[in-house]
Amino acid sequence: MKKIVFILGILALTACSSTRLVDSWKNKEIAVFRPQKLLVIGMTENLTARKIFEEKLKEQFINRGINAYESSMALDQSFTASKRSEEDIEMMKEELLQQGFDAIVITAVVGIDDKTIRRSGHYTFGYNWWYRFGPYFYRFQDIYYTPDYYEDYKVFHIETSIYNISSDEDESLVWVGTFNIVDPVNITSTVNDYVARIIGQLERENLIEKL
Repeated sequence: MKKIVFILGILALTACSSTRLVDSWKNKEIAVFRPQKLLVIGMTENLTARKIFEEKLKEQFINRGINAYESSMALDQSFTASKRSEEDIEMMKEELLQQGFDAIVITAVVGIDDKTIRRSGHYTFGYNWWYRFGPYFYRFQDIYYTPDYYEDYKVFHIETSIYNISSDEDESLVWVGTFNIVDPVNITSTVNDYVARIIGQLERENLIEKL
């Protein structure tokens, strides 16, 4: 379970899993996102997952001419070892500003849902099956004797936000997107898919340039 504590920890897609955009918001006062120095933060205790995610997202920003860095380049590992106060976090932000950072993109898992679905081999479409008793009973009879008739899976709700830390607090949020990752299994493939979804959405909203 810890392996997928955060988008990064939950990163991976199999043939039956996917990443879907739920919603996004863009600051209307910002036409184009052009930070001088961007910090990429993946909030997870899983070091491997965090490295894979941050490296991949950093590369995508760099490819678009944005000077981006992974969190390990600016944040001391001890900073995330225990809960910090708002004052501590404000001091950390000031230190980042002194290092030349003016923007942060941060990703975290904001919720996890346990779901159950009929296995695809048992599912059929069409409401015409409901009109008569016989077809309806025929459709669902496997419930009686098929142990794996139902399949459990998880849906991870992931949120990625971009902040301009050099601006007034009331105007610092640049963009936020919420995504669902369904039944992740492999870290690398899910990271690739999630990062592609983030970048694609930022391109569609004209915050970053298309390659």
